[in-house]
Amino acid sequence: MAIDRGTLTTLAGICGNIISFGLFLSPLPTLIRICKQKAVHAFKPDPYLATTLNCIMWLFYGLPLVTKDNLLVITINSAGLIMELGYVTIFFIYSPWAKRRRITYVLIFEVVFAAVVVFVTLFFFHSLKDRAMIVGILCIVFNVIMYTSPLTVMKMVIKTKSVKYMPFTLSLANFVNGCIWSLYAILKRDTYVLIPNALGTLSGVVQLVMYAVYYKTTNWDEDDEEDIPQEVQLSNNA
Repeated sequence: MAIDRGTLTTLAGICGNIISFGLFLSPLPTLIRICKQKAVHAFKPDPYLATTLNCIMWLFYGLPLVTKDNLLVITINSAGLIMELGYVTIFFIYSPWAKRRRITYVLIFEVVFAAVVVFVTLFFFHSLKDRAMIVGILCIVFNVIMYTSPLTVMKMVIKTKSVKYMPFTLSLANFVNGCIWSLYAILKRDTYVLIPNALGTLSGVVQLVMYAVYYKTTNWDEDDEEDIPQEVQLSNNA
């Protein structure tokens, strides 16, 4: 019995939701450590602040006011937004005042920026096609910016010939997540979802290749905690 395109699209979206949810949960060990030690140490809230805005934009993109039949985009980004705000709150609680002030400024900027995007989109663009184009382009831009964050880790891998601080499971999950959401986008014929997730798939491929190349040269017994790169959370959710 053949499965129609709509059913395949839904299945791909559900799988994407599950994998993306797992990626959103990946920073939990770091946040639990911060709560136990009541200090953020060298960890930065930047990835979580960036992902917060990314979720807001994709959530807006999925709304019926912008695109049709994107419930699965709405569900995963709603969940992601709630979790990211929780992570940012933990950073705010256990950070010194200087970092708290910076977090506050960034959040205010994100809220104002999102409000401006919503206002301009709804009041100056009246067709779904135009609204999807404007918001979709912004989503792509933010995703591309997020994809630059693993470059620091990749540079460190090449420099040290070690993949100790580039977890295989996270790299694999990012690759699979990119593939699933790319399939979803192809089935749905959504270019704006396809472009960032195709880039995410490519990023996952590069990380897996680097893992294979440098696995044997990795010294797993070293404990250079001060040199641990800031945790980067990539979620190629659409």
